[in-house]
Amino acid sequence: MIRWYVIRTKPKKEFQVEHLFRQAGFKVYNPKYRQDGAIRPFFPGYIFLRFQYPEQYRTVIYTRGVQRVVGNAQGPISLDVKIIKCLKAREKNGLIELMKYGEEPQPGDEIVVMEGPLKGLRGLFQRHLSDRERVMILLNYVAYQGSLMIEKSKIKKVCRKEGQARSD
Repeated sequence: MIRWYVIRTKPKKEFQVEHLFRQAGFKVYNPKYRQDGAIRPFFPGYIFLRFQYPEQYRTVIYTRGVQRVVGNAQGPISLDVKIIKCLKAREKNGLIELMKYGEEPQPGDEIVVMEGPLKGLRGLFQRHLSDRERVMILLNYVAYQGSLMIEKSKIKKVCRKEGQARSD
């Protein structure tokens, strides 16, 4: 039966492996996103491949750039097609949409934490940090002021109405 599997690629070979499998007629899904003008794999080192196990297994594992098919001692573990559909549903123009809470904040913008144990906490967006999609915000909570690193996907820029003053 043809199913979806997770393929572990060699470092930075996701696009090459995707291309090789497409040329061979396989159905491949390599979710991507845009950062700093570059298209990057959403799951570095991994792609999704639809193939027939065990008939096509040898072809898959001997494809240039493939390290292994993710699985256990019993063999590869197939994925539910719902996972692929869920990822594709987050795409816009073929790229995964990273900011689910509106426009991307800029330094100095007021933000609110939307998820996790700090939900509802407000602060000022300071700067973007590295490839990990984390951001630094300056929290203003009672009399405490400190810095916090948090995933960018968990914050939302607070939109102010024209003429509304900031209460600091």
